[in-house]
Amino acid sequence: MTRLRWGMVGGGPGAFIGAVHRRATGLTEQYELVAGAFSGDAERSRAFGQTLGIAADRSYGSWEAMLEGELALPEHLRIQGVSIVTPNHMHYPVARAFAQASIPVVCDKPLVHTSEQAADLLRIVAGTGSLFAVTYNYTGYPMVRQARDLVRGGVLGEVRKVQVLYNQGWLSTRLEGQGNPQADWRTDPRRSGIAGAMGDIGSHAENLIATVTGLTLEAVCADLTTFVPGRALDDDASLLLRFQGGARGLLAVSQIACGLENDLSLQVFGTRGSLRWQQETPNHLDVFPLEGPQQRWTRGNSALSPSAQAASHVPSGHPEGFTEAFANLYRGVAETLLAQQEGRTPDPQIAQFPTLEDGARGVHFIEKTVESASSTQKWTHARWEGN
Repeated sequence: MTRLRWGMVGGGPGAFIGAVHRRATGLTEQYELVAGAFSGDAERSRAFGQTLGIAADRSYGSWEAMLEGELALPEHLRIQGVSIVTPNHMHYPVARAFAQASIPVVCDKPLVHTSEQAADLLRIVAGTGSLFAVTYNYTGYPMVRQARDLVRGGVLGEVRKVQVLYNQGWLSTRLEGQGNPQADWRTDPRRSGIAGAMGDIGSHAENLIATVTGLTLEAVCADLTTFVPGRALDDDASLLLRFQGGARGLLAVSQIACGLENDLSLQVFGTRGSLRWQQETPNHLDVFPLEGPQQRWTRGNSALSPSAQAASHVPSGHPEGFTEAFANLYRGVAETLLAQQEGRTPDPQIAQFPTLEDGARGVHFIEKTVESASSTQKWTHARWEGN
């Protein structure tokens, strides 16, 4: 099997998401991690790269040195793409530099801090034509793809309302003051951006709605709250949504929901039925027809849509979860890049992943949510007009 030569920026010692990305690429068996700049500390970065089996001369002390070093290599040796798994404030400069060099990018969410930065990336990628993916990983779950195909196939009829709830409890206390590095950067406006919980998990919620329903957001009415004393960014958010065509929505996220772990759920209500998916039981999708009994769809069976079947890797009854969903996005990226190399059309059931446009729309959504929360007006116009 052809493997893509891959690089990584960020994801060094103690970083949660970098390890997830590495495990996900390993599950696909389509990537080989050959280069990286894993830490802001040059020595730690070089040492960590070598613990991953990367050659010393490609375990770089900084992302700038990595880009320079890789571009100096012959094309048949240099990296064929890079994953950016840094704290949010580093996404833009790193993604911009690699995209300008026509190196495919897989960037963690949220994409960047501002719509201006997102628009700049859109301009650059439009000029280079290189691939750019954003890891809204929940879209990689087979039953999320099944939900999308049911909704967009008209099985539920016209969508009337959509509801996404995403509750975590891990920031119920001020962990950022107790030496927790994950809490520290996520609650720091300089590194996380203008939103806390809204940017960290609210961005996932927005993308889940857009991916499954295809609805266009028109307006938002938002309430952002910071419950933990001394915290600089929101840790709880409640939003009412209005969509083009008349559908309504409810989006609520919290990181101070004591005792809850990763309680993400999606419900879509249509004129002919409804559905419900829950991330903590991801292999099931419940469908409620207007007439007839409730249906439970399960991952891995032949009744699913082609894209949901393609995203399943083991038979039904054998659970798949978070890392496999990430791997499905990486599998889509690999299918797209390898098809380009081989002069063929990518398999549309496999070559699926959130795009730069999805990431840019998510940044716009976060900005409009913050604007709405600080406004005395009931509704804030929130439609994303693109670049």
